[in-house]
Amino acid sequence: MAEFVGQSVEEGVATIRIDRPEVHNAFNEVVIRELTDAFASAGADDATRLVVLASGGPSFSAGADVNWMRRMIDYSVEENVADAATMAAMLDAIRCCPKPVIARVHGAAFGGGVGLTAACDIAIAVKTAIFALTEVKLGILPAVISPYVQEKIGPGALRRYALTAERFDATEARRLGLVSEVVETEAELDEKIAFLAKLVRKNGPEAVAACKEVLREIQPVDWSAATAATTRFIAARRVSEEGQEGLRAFLDKRAPSWEPTRTR
Repeated sequence: MAEFVGQSVEEGVATIRIDRPEVHNAFNEVVIRELTDAFASAGADDATRLVVLASGGPSFSAGADVNWMRRMIDYSVEENVADAATMAAMLDAIRCCPKPVIARVHGAAFGGGVGLTAACDIAIAVKTAIFALTEVKLGILPAVISPYVQEKIGPGALRRYALTAERFDATEARRLGLVSEVVETEAELDEKIAFLAKLVRKNGPEAVAACKEVLREIQPVDWSAATAATTRFIAARRVSEEGQEGLRAFLDKRAPSWEPTRTR
């Protein structure tokens, strides 16, 4: 039985739910494995016509789990490459799922949470949702998620938000293309997803799967090369002096050495 990821199917809609509300649905190696397995299962289920990626509690996903990051500090380059590859496999399982995937976004979607949003075909967000690519604040990179985010928002917007780590709201996320639609309340999130599910169920399931495949094929990104490159980049950054300082500063709840000294 899964520890942190629940899965249910009702009227052809599979809901895959991250359930770690106490840590804002941050993911670790267990969540990554369980999400990968859940999407493989949903994709192979003939009764499933649509998949919804949701989360319980106050946030969609705050990205990497603090305790997981604590363990990563002592990983070798090779261990970091292997670890990053599991995250890449999770995002690939979401993006390449033969069923349409909708992200149900509320609260915070930071770091890897933006990656989860981008890997889905469609994202519906409540107006109060907040997004940020926060990795450079920690001296690391939004490396593994970058091909998925770039596919949605383009290279120009990715450069801005990856380099500044600034927060942006759901309205901006929609303007960029990360989010498909913005609604006022969480009740409206569910109403919109139910509406889209009705539309999808009217379509030929094999045609939908083939449509997803051809849309992936026409993308200009070499995804195999991108995955190999991004896993190498993040592994090198995690073990770098600056990456180590950034992660330790975050865990110690202090400012990293490169942050300017504040004057009164």
